[in-house]
Amino acid sequence: MKKLTIIILATLVGASAFAQVVSKNFIDQPYIEVSGKAELELTPDLIYLKVIISEKDNKGKVPLEHLEQKMMKALEALGINTQKEVSIIDFASNFQNYTLKRSDIRTSKEYQVIVHDGNTAAKVYFELEKLDISNISVAKLDHSKIDYHRQQVKIEAMKAAKSKASALCEAIGEKAGKAIYIREINRAYYAGRMNIAASNAVMKIEGNSTRAKDLNVDFQKLKLEYEIEAKFRID
Repeated sequence: MKKLTIIILATLVGASAFAQVVSKNFIDQPYIEVSGKAELELTPDLIYLKVIISEKDNKGKVPLEHLEQKMMKALEALGINTQKEVSIIDFASNFQNYTLKRSDIRTSKEYQVIVHDGNTAAKVYFELEKLDISNISVAKLDHSKIDYHRQQVKIEAMKAAKSKASALCEAIGEKAGKAIYIREINRAYYAGRMNIAASNAVMKIEGNSTRAKDLNVDFQKLKLEYEIEAKFRID
């Protein structure tokens, strides 16, 4: 016959944690259960711009190939490595209203351009608009070391849990020992669409009203937030 599990709950004064005694198989020891939280805000250093050029946009004045060459030169002038940070996402021809006339065929290309700060992103918009390329938007915000920072925030959340357990145990003359249970109970990573939309609006305003060298555009920070639930043995 399995041994009945007995749980005794004791409320610690001024805290939301519980000291618990539990019998589970061969484990029979008192423990304290707590949670720890940590968060971090990061300035995005990977800004993914979506740029669409088409013959329709420039009304056939400049062939698509020439417009593409001008765009690449403009990006290189801004210090962007077009070999590594510019790529074609989509290439399509629109034949919806096809006739035998070449001018009725509308060809477009969609590019991804990666920049590393808000000012450069705005300058891309500013310079490309001079070439009649205005179909530009921010597709995604990210950070080059996002995985490293995720891990560090989790570690800080774990440390917060242990610190809380130690403080609560000391309040009743006990000591928090080894962890006997650890669980990540919440994970959040915010790079909201609203932020991206707002950034697009700022880029358009700045691009139309100021010189490229005077641009000052900031993107809302990325936010990492983690919570850890842990049980520590009471020694």
